[in-house]
Amino acid sequence: MKVCDLVFEIGTEEIPASYAVWALSEVKRLAEEEFKASRIPFSSMESYGTPRRLVLIVKDVPERQENLYEEHRGPTWNQAYDANGNPTKAAYGFARGKGVPLESLRVKDYNGTQYVVSVIEREGRPITEVLPEVLVRITKGLVFPKNMYWDDPTLRFARPIRWILCLWGESVIPFEVGRSSSGRVTRGHRFMGAKSIEIRTADEYMDKLYDNYVIVDHNKRREKMLSGISAIGKELAATVDAQPRLVEENCFLVEYPVPFYGSFDEAFLELPEEVLTTVMVHHQRYMPVRGSDGKLKPYFVGISNNRATEMGVVVDGNERVLRARFADAAFFWEKDLERPLSNRVADLKHIVYQEQLGSLYDKTLRIRQLSLWLCEALGKNEAKELVERAAYLSKADLVTQMVYEFPELRGVMGREYARRNGEPDAVARALYEQYLPAYAGDRLPSDVVGAIVGIADRVDSIVSCFKVGLVPTGSQDPYGLRRAARCVTEVIWGLALDVDLKEAVRQAGTLVEASDEVIEGVYDFLRQRLYVQMRERRDDHSSVALAVSIAWYRPLQALLLLERLFALKDEEWFEDLVTSAVRVRNILTKAPSFSAKLEEGDLKLEAERELYEAVKEINPLVNDCLRECDWEGLMKLLSRLSPVISRFFDEVFVMSEDAQERQSRLSLLSLCNDLFRTLGDLGSLKGSKEAATRGQDSE
Repeated sequence: MKVCDLVFEIGTEEIPASYAVWALSEVKRLAEEEFKASRIPFSSMESYGTPRRLVLIVKDVPERQENLYEEHRGPTWNQAYDANGNPTKAAYGFARGKGVPLESLRVKDYNGTQYVVSVIEREGRPITEVLPEVLVRITKGLVFPKNMYWDDPTLRFARPIRWILCLWGESVIPFEVGRSSSGRVTRGHRFMGAKSIEIRTADEYMDKLYDNYVIVDHNKRREKMLSGISAIGKELAATVDAQPRLVEENCFLVEYPVPFYGSFDEAFLELPEEVLTTVMVHHQRYMPVRGSDGKLKPYFVGISNNRATEMGVVVDGNERVLRARFADAAFFWEKDLERPLSNRVADLKHIVYQEQLGSLYDKTLRIRQLSLWLCEALGKNEAKELVERAAYLSKADLVTQMVYEFPELRGVMGREYARRNGEPDAVARALYEQYLPAYAGDRLPSDVVGAIVGIADRVDSIVSCFKVGLVPTGSQDPYGLRRAARCVTEVIWGLALDVDLKEAVRQAGTLVEASDEVIEGVYDFLRQRLYVQMRERRDDHSSVALAVSIAWYRPLQALLLLERLFALKDEEWFEDLVTSAVRVRNILTKAPSFSAKLEEGDLKLEAERELYEAVKEINPLVNDCLRECDWEGLMKLLSRLSPVISRFFDEVFVMSEDAQERQSRLSLLSLCNDLFRTLGDLGSLKGSKEAATRGQDSE
């Protein structure tokens, strides 16, 4: 059978770089699903992209789809046909349901039983008939982060579709999407290539476009870019800060990358480094250049989409743009330094945080109060003055001109302005570190000052948003409360801060006059978020659920408990502890109602008295372990009950016919259960089902 390669290109207006990266994986996923569903075999499939095109190249596509063969099992032979071999209603119904003639039914043996089966066989259609349907579905199935209607009200796409190329070998696969019809014509580079390029066969597609300054394969485009960047670094005897995300973005901003470098006035290096890199990276998509000491040098590297005859003109234009941006930043810097941060706090009264929650000044006061409470609760009174000052100044940089122009610099400018205002270094550092971690894997605050202010800020945000009904639902979380909860936990874990979130939430709730119902809602939210984070640490539902149920409000202790559970779960004494707890729980669950009151004089048997004495001895020690959060000590302490309980069940018949005996024995086991419950429901741990069975059998 003839096989050929397939090239499918969707030509568009410039697609945003972030969309293009996403679309590559999405178009391949859709294509694989559609080809499989349509029975179109192939040897390999790859997706490629530039700002102006999405491309799918499928190798070794045959001229026909695979034949359809479906076999369906129906009723047994005895049900489908009577003793005389005549079809029954079951046979007629099965044939009708499968859309096949009655006489086409066959008999097949399944595990020694004869069944009636229907077989549907259909010859595969020509690929030129099948592919149009498939490719239209793929195109219309692409859902970008933002889809829009353009020149066709029936088609939503990230940007207008301008042309479609589709070749199977030498043959055009004809179809229409919106107002565009497929053909063998594509377009070269917008500035350097031909406006119209006819492609004769799928095999020549890549080469023809390369000749017209389009590198379709984004991997090769990236390699060319990095090679040019490396050459510039050698020329400047410096290191180009080619951050992967910035390289990837530039890769999908151009079709033919031409790296270049420019320079700027060294006087701008007096500005804080983050100001310069923010302008270069986030606003201009340039790459900073650093010397061997890691400090910025007065150069930048850009990626042009045009190999101009006079690259000097391109460089001059980019230098002018960057110079103007830096000049603006220098102006903001000088103007902002005219007023110290402490004088700007009052300006926060004019910025609304949330219409029902007051101004940023109101939030600042709440952060300060909550920070001071955290300081005292954590026993960090030596840092109290620093924490109070940092909390008071925490949002002051939001009203500076620099942050107004470059919002990404919040916290950074707070730190820099505070240093020049003569604030203590710990305070200045905290103004930046309050926002850490900013993303997954980011670094954490370096000390307790920034950590406390950051926790207070996020707890206030969560509680106050819940108070006015801004609760995360499904994929909607406009105020980033899930991220805030995650950051609180990460800071607590990273700096080993034993924060009681239940009390912290209640304190924050008091400041915004939140109801008990709101507070309980926040508790549930934090409990759920902690469970998710702990599952990322240990993929064991039962152990994580147990740790969260006991200590969700103290994330540090919940994590420590989880780690001890994992470290000890295979120890024999721990398995015995779980077995004992489950046996006690099971018999109490099945027992009739009884009074928890226990009179020592009612215990007649030695095994009863021995268990009672063990409970009395352990009880105060359990409280000591709970107070110290000594989880392993608590487990080992409770394990001392295991042999005593085992003897008790061996020698004592709990469900005695004597009501008084039964009452006293159940009451004794209830005391044991209360002790075991300090570690939660041990029966929920993996392996406890077997233990529960053993416990039931013993009774």
